[in-house]
Amino acid sequence: MMCCRMAASQRKLQQFSLSFWSYSHLRYQLTKKQVCRHHGSLVSTSLPDVDSEIEKVSVHSLRGKAMRAMQDRLRKRHPMPSSRENRMAEDQDWTNVYPTAASFKWSAVPLSVRMGYPVNRGIPPHKLGNAELLKIPNFLHLTPLAIKKHCAALKGFCTKWPDGLNTDELCDEHFPVAIETSDYVFSSPSLRCPKARLVQVKLKLSKLPLDKHARWKLIQLVGDLYNKETDELCISADRCPVKQQNLDYAMYLLSVLFHEAHITEPWEETEQTEEDMEEYTWESGKREENLMRIKRRMHNKEISSAEEELKTAYTQVCNNKETSESIGSYKRAVLNLFGLKEPAPET
Repeated sequence: MMCCRMAASQRKLQQFSLSFWSYSHLRYQLTKKQVCRHHGSLVSTSLPDVDSEIEKVSVHSLRGKAMRAMQDRLRKRHPMPSSRENRMAEDQDWTNVYPTAASFKWSAVPLSVRMGYPVNRGIPPHKLGNAELLKIPNFLHLTPLAIKKHCAALKGFCTKWPDGLNTDELCDEHFPVAIETSDYVFSSPSLRCPKARLVQVKLKLSKLPLDKHARWKLIQLVGDLYNKETDELCISADRCPVKQQNLDYAMYLLSVLFHEAHITEPWEETEQTEEDMEEYTWESGKREENLMRIKRRMHNKEISSAEEELKTAYTQVCNNKETSESIGSYKRAVLNLFGLKEPAPET
């Protein structure tokens, strides 16, 4: 009895396999003919008429019975619901469709999007099941309405701007140290961008409690990091792999420079030259000795009235940028020192 049941089950299984193979093979052959009829174009969206092909097969044959049985099973299935794009309202909230970053969903985008290589002079494939649209990133979640919602959600975590910091001058006065960092958003296997670790710490030397010697020594230590025109010191750090580590390192360098500038070594008082000075002073150079030598040679003339004028003119030429006015004032001071008259301009 059991053997008869097993034989009957095997015959049903073979009949079902034969019917499924026949129906699938017929679908494949008809689809292939339809694609060839359209010269390889991907415009066609309808399948060939399978019912008319089944009617051509004899009813009494095993193949015909199997194909009709498979057709009856497929008709009993529930129809596929329409895609989401056909059921969307025109005034819907798009932030509910794409609340976060996600791959392209063909059923959720009510746009006729095509992408891909056109085969045999056709048109690019439709968005339905298009893998090319899944490869590229999209910004469907960053619409203007979504950005407004994000800003409104972050507004509760923001603090009110202080009333006493209405201008940039007040901000620089109360917060002299400025820290500049950069964040990058890019497509990569890693979330960390190598350029994001760069940290710059900027401040003006006038905001530091430095005397004349400490200021001069700090400028000599930092070298090109100090901008004389803006009186700004900029320290950059990118040696460490993390941004916070570079920030700590930059603040450490600033602390070391500040304390080292207040230390006076014995050789600094004896081996300092005019080239090492931040500003030229008349008393520190050899011009004072040369002027005294001129006084001794010209003991019969009074030159004390032109001495202060010469000191001021020469100091201005050495410490500031040379201009026609500064050179002219230095020229007149030298002529007054020797009691000479300025030559008349050539005509």
